[in-house]
Amino acid sequence: MEIKGSENGVAAMAACYQGFNPAAYLQYNYTPPRADFERKDSIVPWKLACLHRAFTEGDVSGKLLVDIGSGPTLYQVLSGCEVFDEVLLTDFLEVNRQELRRWLQDEGGCSLDWTPYLQHVCKLEGRRPSAWTEKAAKLRQVITDILPIDVHRPQPLAPDAIPSAGADCLVSCFCLESVSPDLAAFTRALGHIRKLLRPSGHLLLIGALGESYYFGGPGVKIPVVPLNEAQVCASLNESGYRLIRLEVYTLPQDMRVGVDDVSGVFFVKARKE
Repeated sequence: MEIKGSENGVAAMAACYQGFNPAAYLQYNYTPPRADFERKDSIVPWKLACLHRAFTEGDVSGKLLVDIGSGPTLYQVLSGCEVFDEVLLTDFLEVNRQELRRWLQDEGGCSLDWTPYLQHVCKLEGRRPSAWTEKAAKLRQVITDILPIDVHRPQPLAPDAIPSAGADCLVSCFCLESVSPDLAAFTRALGHIRKLLRPSGHLLLIGALGESYYFGGPGVKIPVVPLNEAQVCASLNESGYRLIRLEVYTLPQDMRVGVDDVSGVFFVKARKE
């Protein structure tokens, strides 16, 4: 009975996403004030700094990086594309995969200009901002595919999507808590994606703290599992990860722009046990 209830909850979450609007979501979350590269306390520069540090500390390496639930965004692989030979993007929604393909194929019509993001990460790497064109070319070179994923399935990707040995690293941002009906489903999803990792592979996880909903488009209110730091740590441990680092960002008042009720953001670096 409990499993049936969980399945109904997952189906209800999938139904919520049918009205998801990538362009609106990007406008809500990836423009100023949340993406203000002149402000050190802006949320997007904080996320980019966490990812840059994780990807350049020397222990996260290998051939294949898989982004779990990319959404319509690219920022989460801008540092990783310099470390890994292959980057695989994934999302449940075709509209998000289409948005990513438009950028990958450089055909225009993208809902957001990623140039400021590319420039900022170049600066983090000690390169001149004008090197963003080289980084964009590198990213297009290493992205091997954009595939469907369902983190609520025990095998989230198609069986032949990645080598049997698994990916060397997973990155996932604002996905699992945003597609799960409850904490138990969030924890199970962590376990499902763990199967995609090689032994001792790394997980870089960014997510919302204290968030019960967000808007995925005008009038599209999507429920979220409201997490705290202790729950994140417990779910990781229960799912077979060893926590290396947890960092927390608290939203300044002017970052609370009415498109969600998030109070903070966590960054996790963990390893498959």
